[in-house]
Amino acid sequence: MEVRKELTAEWAIDNYADMVYRIALTQMKNTTDADDIFQEVFVRLVRNIHKLQSEEHIKAWLIRVTVNCCKKQFSSFWNRNVDGIDGEDTMEELADSCKEIDDILNGKGRVTAEVNKLPKKYRIVVYLFYYEELSVEEIAKTLDMKVSTVKSQLFRAREMLRDVLGEDE
Repeated sequence: MEVRKELTAEWAIDNYADMVYRIALTQMKNTTDADDIFQEVFVRLVRNIHKLQSEEHIKAWLIRVTVNCCKKQFSSFWNRNVDGIDGEDTMEELADSCKEIDDILNGKGRVTAEVNKLPKKYRIVVYLFYYEELSVEEIAKTLDMKVSTVKSQLFRAREMLRDVLGEDE
């Protein structure tokens, strides 16, 4: 008889906090907004943990809620009407915060920096495909998109990266 581990908010935070924060940081491009998104996602998790039935369900739910919170933040009055802070400072902050991803890429920090410069819709699919290792089908389901849309966005993102990084990267 298989014993089911108890899926609690504490367990989810221990296992998925880094993933949620990296998605928020990748999308928002600054730590202040990423912190706000992170907090909002886990407040929602505490309220809804009883509805989630498995580890896979929790992971997919966290990714979807994080992406939705980022979209909501981008559409807020403040973000629509206020110019951002100098992009160089934000990109340096993001690169410092993504050191773990750079390590995964064998120290190719330039790749991570260029991924972070991609438009939002491409950044999230690249992140989920390469860093979280989700399949195209899983990404489509998680983001409520067509599989063909995910494939197109991955293709376009790769083309953009190839143009910037060159063939040898």
